Amino acid sequence: MKLYKTTTGILLQTEKGICILQERWDEVVNQPNLYAYLQQQSTRNAGITQEVFDDWVANYSLPPIGSQEVWAAGVTYLRSRDARMEESKASGGADFYDKVYAAERPELFFKSQPQRVVADKGIVYIRKDSAWNVPEPELTLFINAQGSIQGYTIGNDMSSRSIEGENPLYLPQAKVYDKSASLGPCLYVPEQPISKQTTISITIQRDGTELFNDTIQLNRMKRELPELAEYLFREMDFTVGCYLMTGTGMVPGHEFTLHVGDVVRITIEGIGTLTNTVAVK
Repeated sequence: MKLYKTTTGILLQTEKGICILQERWDEVVNQPNLYAYLQQQSTRNAGITQEVFDDWVANYSLPPIGSQEVWAAGVTYLRSRDARMEESKASGGADFYDKVYAAERPELFFKSQPQRVVADKGIVYIRKDSAWNVPEPELTLFINAQGSIQGYTIGNDMSSRSIEGENPLYLPQAKVYDKSASLGPCLYVPEQPISKQTTISITIQRDGTELFNDTIQLNRMKRELPELAEYLFREMDFTVGCYLMTGTGMVPGHEFTLHVGDVVRITIEGIGTLTNTVAVK
């Protein structure tokens, strides 16, 4: 099942059809068993046609988030470790990322307040004071207030690699700024946890020409998804739940940086495709 948030309401798409939910987003997603709740709701009103659904999703989409914070995990794939070590070599910080990858404790950091999150087909920013900028395609967990993983979406963790490479302590400036996070196109709520065989892919186009594409499966991630959620909730309460980006295994080489107008498409099996266009503030 999939939840879409639009300016006209919350749409629930199931095999039975499409319906509108009247409740607020935070109330819907924080049900103790979201899948069972949505199954029950899907029987009450299936009067939305496919044509109306397609129009609302295409023209009135919002990011699938309410009052939740967005957090992120870093260096969860070997490829990410290698890329971070390379970008930090000149500053002497390369060893930090090797240690993070091997450590028992994962790297977790704050990414975005909900009002800064960009929707599918929205504009994401690169920083004017950064010379090396990349998107990071990431499976993103929705974790409810009880700390239980209830759904999944696609995350684009925009990152300023030149700033992070100068010094690991500059991570907040490299990661947290206006329109540096995008979520969408929906919140995917399966009956069972997402398969480790799930494929994540990314393409980057400039003026209609594909400059970069890559694919990876979740089974290449070093960390387990419940492990990341457990560490995030150890000493913090999230009264309306939160989102957690789980790291990337696809990083363009050091010769690539995003330009204004580039189009980033991230696809995850079962969830859909998140598309963003790059701009500067």
